[in-house]
Amino acid sequence: MAGRNHPRDTDRDIRGDIRTEIREFLSTRRARITPEQAGLPVYGGDRRRVPGLRRDEVALLAAISSEYYTRLERGNATGVSDSIIDAISQALQLDEAERTHLLDLLRTAGTTRPPRRRPARQRVRPTVQRVLDSMNGTPAFVLNRRLDILTANALGHALFSPIYADPVRPPNNARFVFLDPHATEFFRDWDKIANDVVALLRAEAGRDPYDRQLSDLIGELSTRSTEFRRRWGAHHVRIHATGVKRLHHPVVGDLDLPFESFPLAADPGQSLLTYTAEPGSPTQDALNLLASWAATTDNFEQPAPTRTAQRQADKAGE
Repeated sequence: MAGRNHPRDTDRDIRGDIRTEIREFLSTRRARITPEQAGLPVYGGDRRRVPGLRRDEVALLAAISSEYYTRLERGNATGVSDSIIDAISQALQLDEAERTHLLDLLRTAGTTRPPRRRPARQRVRPTVQRVLDSMNGTPAFVLNRRLDILTANALGHALFSPIYADPVRPPNNARFVFLDPHATEFFRDWDKIANDVVALLRAEAGRDPYDRQLSDLIGELSTRSTEFRRRWGAHHVRIHATGVKRLHHPVVGDLDLPFESFPLAADPGQSLLTYTAEPGSPTQDALNLLASWAATTDNFEQPAPTRTAQRQADKAGE
């Protein structure tokens, strides 16, 4: 799943890959939970060979046979009931995103033939674009599940000008985070952002393993970025709909921007992403300054000088 696809990959049976994904996902979930955390007794003479829980301990917690759980962890997902999935999810203390990911993997592994491929819509509808353009003072974007930026309003272009500097289209958040040296400066909490990006892509890879463009993106990042490969191997997944982004913009400096992501029901796979600032905050002042800059430039891919540099230039010209 992490490598590039072969010709006609959209038609090939990838259930073998999915079985590997199930095994690695469940084993990494077991490894993070100690017997004490699971409420199991630990005996002084028990010399454990594995970190976290053993398969038989997960089976005990889920009230199923050890043989059955072992078959499941090896990817034999035929006929798994909802009650069994619930029991395993509770035993492994899975959150909502992790349980959904497990369900996605089991569904694919239990499918007898690949689904018919109907490419996700990439065109942004004109009404959606008009909504974005009407949001004065609010950076807004439309993203797909691969984290491509399909469109943005003017302030959104200005806010993400470092990402738009990459000539590859559409601009992609994951490619910027892991392949652009400016990303560690742009994202003030880059490590958290990197973890979130990988967790989002991992969840999407489980949801739609036949997405060739996603597979190509994961293959590119795995080949070119050690940081991506290390995080990808952790098998973390996440649902990422709200939070705060801490940015350092090359024009206006530091911003703390709460964001919300809204799925576009009429366009499966697309989401509207908006950033706002607390009224009267330094971030609001910075956004106002950025909006003024955006209104006076047509080239968002070449950031203007920072405020400090601009003040120095103005003073020199007096």
